[in-house]
Amino acid sequence: MTSEIGTLRAVALDAPDIFRLATFYEQLTGWKRLPADDGDDWITLLSEDGWRIGLQLAPGHVAPAWPGQEHPQQAHLDFRVPDIDAAAGRAQELGATVLRRNEKWHTLADPAGHPFDLCLNPGDPATTLGDVMLDCPDAKLLSQFYAELLGKPVTYEADGMAMIGEYGSQPVMFQQVENYSAPRWPDPAYPQQIHLDVHVRDVDVAERAALAAGATRLDGEGDDWRVFADPAGKPFCLVWTV
Repeated sequence: MTSEIGTLRAVALDAPDIFRLATFYEQLTGWKRLPADDGDDWITLLSEDGWRIGLQLAPGHVAPAWPGQEHPQQAHLDFRVPDIDAAAGRAQELGATVLRRNEKWHTLADPAGHPFDLCLNPGDPATTLGDVMLDCPDAKLLSQFYAELLGKPVTYEADGMAMIGEYGSQPVMFQQVENYSAPRWPDPAYPQQIHLDVHVRDVDVAERAALAAGATRLDGEGDDWRVFADPAGKPFCLVWTV
């Protein structure tokens, strides 16, 4: 088993209206909203199979303009559904916009503009989150970094694609894109869109290990979080319990 620096705590989406976005995902997926303890700038949703999705208030949020790189998505969620047409219809009723359709998956944008995929999974009647997919300039390089950071082995590699972890155990996937444009956090003109929160026991020890693995320290910290960038320039946070 790969040793870990930390464990995946949450996948966080930026949004100008986190309450609207929370309602959208609650109604689309059945996720449950956890009691608020972070004021009006953060909402946590919990799936039945243990995914934590954070919704972070981002005033002046610049929505992705998929599929180009002028305002890139940076990452997206892949949902597994038994009927992609029915799921897409329901998502549109709730405020999503269809961006692309094919036989095995449909791509839509949520009310904050974040693209997500509805992937055909006819053997399961539930709507489940299969993975989070990170865009990057080098899928192999970034998968190796996150394998070390999260302690999840690389389980799939192909031309321009990679995955760490297993389906059912919160896998992270990596998608190589041409002319990749990295976030420039905290510049709102080049937003992170989505980031990962990684829980650690000892933040100083974890910081040294993350930097050695290829991370970069960014400005920004609080009582229980510090901001870093991965080798593709995507911000992530090391978080801990105080």
